[in-house]
Amino acid sequence: MDPMKKVLWFLMGIVAGFVAAHLVNKDPRGQELLSEVDLRISEFTDRMGEAYRTQEAKIEGIVSEVKDDAQDALSKDAASAPQGD
Repeated sequence: MDPMKKVLWFLMGIVAGFVAAHLVNKDPRGQELLSEVDLRISEFTDRMGEAYRTQEAKIEGIVSEVKDDAQDALSKDAASAPQGD
């Protein structure tokens, strides 16, 4: 399929989606449905954000431990190295 046709179909899909959302939003049941969808999306993004922050904290803890262990190892190596005068 021609790339321009793909772009045209993509844009037509976006426009059709906006039109459909506008029509659904005019109906009180549609507004309720869109509110429910929005609520579920918000809950999902909140959970994903929480999971991301939890994993980020775990990784930061691991990195901190590795840095401390590396610093300790370097300190021990420096202390046990023969002193040359």
